[in-house]
Amino acid sequence: MDYSREDLNRRMNGAVSALKAELAGLRTGRASPHLLDPVKVEAYGSPMPISQVGTVSIPEPRLITVQVWDKGLVKAADKAIRDAGLGLNPQVDGQLLRIPIPELNEERRKELVKLAHKYAEQGKVAVRNIRRDGMEALKKAEKDHKISQDEHHKQGDELQKLTDFHIKDIDEALHAKEHEVMQV
Repeated sequence: MDYSREDLNRRMNGAVSALKAELAGLRTGRASPHLLDPVKVEAYGSPMPISQVGTVSIPEPRLITVQVWDKGLVKAADKAIRDAGLGLNPQVDGQLLRIPIPELNEERRKELVKLAHKYAEQGKVAVRNIRRDGMEALKKAEKDHKISQDEHHKQGDELQKLTDFHIKDIDEALHAKEHEVMQV
């Protein structure tokens, strides 16, 4: 692997984006279309994201609706939401699923914060693994006499700054989610 700061930055941004998507899916007591991101509906012989079998909308702060396009998939969508482990119980009204968002109790809030911390730690590990890849590439480049020892240290310091920036971004996203969960 050749050392490419742009490639490492792109990969770190990807890790942070993945974390932010996971955090957006954590239930905070307010309705969000991202809440249903982990739901896969058994449709036409394969699991599909719920957004590909119906229109997900938020008509009220504590209500999600899914307008299922195919009448034959209403039961499958209902079952997928119930079985997703999100603690949601849809009410079927023709091809419309109404999903009320229950209040969060203190215990559930603490569980969500723990889960957010777990996601953040996974994001940090991903960023650190990308940093390690970059450091190994620098070490190899120096060993192969493609860069000098000074250049190795200079680029290594830049890589550390890049890593620190992304770790800080992860910490900020975690702090914001923690605050959101505990304030609801």
